[in-house]
Formats: sequence, C-alpha cells, structure tokens
Amino acid sequence: MKVSLITATYNSESTINTCMESVLNQTYKNIEYIVIDGVSSDGTLNYIKEKSKAYPQIIFSSAKDTGIYDALNKGIEKATGDIIGLVHSDDFLADNDVIETIVNTFKNENADGVYGNLHYIAFDNTDKVIRNWVGKQFRPKLLTQGWMPAHPTLYLKKDIYEKYGTFNLSYKIAADYDFILRIFKQPQLKFYYLPKTIVKMRVGGASNRSLKNIIQKTNEDYRAINANEIGSWKTILIKNVSKLKQFVS
Repeated sequence: MKVSLITATYNSESTINTCMESVLNQTYKNIEYIVIDGVSSDGTLNYIKEKSKAYPQIIFSSAKDTGIYDALNKGIEKATGDIIGLVHSDDFLADNDVIETIVNTFKNENADGVYGNLHYIAFDNTDKVIRNWVGKQFRPKLLTQGWMPAHPTLYLKKDIYEKYGTFNLSYKIAADYDFILRIFKQPQLKFYYLPKTIVKMRVGGASNRSLKNIIQKTNEDYRAINANEIGSWKTILIKNVSKLKQFVS
C-alpha cells in the first residue's frame, strides 16, 4: 500500500528538520511525502528544496493559503496514496517503524482508519512529556461524550476523503473536530485503535495559544456537534474536562 504523508509549513525553520527526518527515516519505503508551504519568509523553503534534491519522494509547493486547513486540503488533493496521514511541521513521528506498523494494521484489520496515542512534549525539550493522550477502541457512544481520536495520529484510506470531503474552511480552529465527527458517525466505516505512540507534538498549537482562541475553539466545537447532530453543550464540557487526566505530573 502506498502512503501519502502531508506536512503544512509556514516559517517552520526551527522544527522542520526533525519533522521531515522522522518521515524520511521510516522503515516503510512506499511513502509519498507532500510538503505544502505557505510562502515562508525564513529558511523553511530552502531546507525543503535541499531535501527534495536527495529524496525524490518529496513533492513540495509554496503558495499563499488561508491557514493550515487550506494547506492540508491542498496536500490531500495532491495525494495519490492508498492511505493518507498528516505530520504537522512542529511534530514528528515517534518511531521509525510507525508507518510500517500502521500499514500492517490496515491490512490485518481491514480498517478504513487507524489511530493511536500521542505525546504532547515541551517545545525545546522533546524528551519531556507534558500530556499523554491515550486513545481507546472506538464505539459510537463515545462521540456524544466528547471523545475524539488524537487527530495527528489518524490515518485514513484516501477514498474516505473522496467520499466525505476534506476540512471545512469555515472553521478556523476546529475543522479537524468537525471532520472527525463527520466520518466517525458513519456506521459502515471501521476504525481501529493501535495502542502505540504515533506522534510527538510540541505544545503551543493554535487552539490553546490564548484565551481568545480557547473561546473560539469552544464555540466552533459546539457548532461542529450541531452541524453533525451529535451531542450538546454537555459534550463540549466533558471533552474539555477529560483532557485534564492526560497531564503528566
């Protein structure tokens, strides 16, 4: 199975090296690596260009976009793999065998989607785990309880995007939550939980950078559950409270 991995970048000079190396060092070799840059003004684009000279599996473009979801949609449109995964520019794959394990799981479980665990790590100390997001096997009732898989760990067959669409750009922060609700509510799809840390994510994402963003994220989450006819304000409350137990003391 061919895997398309997508990274959206914008002024990611300080982290793009770790991100890209984690992809290029994978033991699984049938990987198409798509990098979508938003016209970076630092050294990001030069780094990507130099890497692409040595690794022909890298496909990159640089053009203005309206944000990360727009960039990811562009990457999904370019993808030709059987499986699509996202590796954000501040993040990196946890181990060199992550993609091989995911592909084997797709084959063995006949899954439409595979997801796993995620470590939130300190920005300047990638060995320091701040939050440990441990998933669980999916059952539909979990959606009304505010549950969602860690989105950066979610790998999907390409035809899921073709059938159910990509990220709704009217959401600025919660397009991933809207997308997950849209596909996980489909009873005919099979999602498999892989009890393995898939991604290490540096803290400081768009949804929690400020009180304003937290308020916007909450409003967008509520809009998403209404649009997908799943849950209520109680769902959002449980969703936020459940994060507290992920923090490492």
